Amino acid sequence: MEKDYLQDISEIRSIMEKSSRFISLSGLSGIMAGIYALAGAAVAHSLVYTSETVVYSQLVVRDVRGNLLNLILIALAILVLTISTGIYLTKKKAQKDGVKSWDKTTERLLINLLIPLIAGGILVIIFYQQGQIGMIAPVTLIFYGMGLINASHYTYRDIRFLGISEVILGLIASAVIGYGLLIWAIGFGVLHIIYGALMYFKYER
Repeated sequence: MEKDYLQDISEIRSIMEKSSRFISLSGLSGIMAGIYALAGAAVAHSLVYTSETVVYSQLVVRDVRGNLLNLILIALAILVLTISTGIYLTKKKAQKDGVKSWDKTTERLLINLLIPLIAGGILVIIFYQQGQIGMIAPVTLIFYGMGLINASHYTYRDIRFLGISEVILGLIASAVIGYGLLIWAIGFGVLHIIYGALMYFKYER
């Protein structure tokens, strides 16, 4: 009798968890996002760090503005690949778990994720217009991390720790301007791979 009672409680808890949290998030999508980010960072590094502009005959600076279009295209390619892979793997996991891939919980998650991301995107545009190129990488990391912290209320709590890690990396990047691309690669590349692998082996194996 007691065993059946505990089993019923476990089943009720599982149903409540599924209804209140987005559990179709795939760890594999995090791993792939990290791989895309590292590949993009490598291409961006080859563009920016091998393309320099001479200023006043002695001072040499990296030609970020001159490669802006290429950098935007790289960022868009990473974004498209990440989103499309995430959608595909999420639908696949949802079908496997027998749950919906889109519901009110998913909507709340996306809204809470997008609010900081949109604010951060606007701030990036402002910094670029003001010539504060070095602040772009820190801002993307910080606001992305804040988005993850917000979204963690509607999915696995592990995402919260990833968000905190991203914010910390963003603060570090803002203190050591010039290493933004490296720290960005760690945040969006390495951390995504690590957390994606942890979530995959914790929830999907």
